Amino acid sequence: MSKQAMREEAERLVREAMEKKSVAIKKVDTRIEAKCGKCGTVNKVMAAPGETRVKYKCRECGQQQNAL
Repeated sequence: MSKQAMREEAERLVREAMEKKSVAIKKVDTRIEAKCGKCGTVNKVMAAPGETRVKYKCRECGQQQNAL
């Protein structure tokens, strides 16, 4: 099978599954690894679906920041 044929087959299978409603699609929170602008510590921040900016507090220095 060529790559194009495999792509078409995958798209067909997804469409069939969506029509049968046998596959449930749900949106979950996204984990963002944000680096602190003050001390440089990497923080793990959870963002809800649809949010572009998340406010968080650095776990090391306590600085309030926004993650993208």
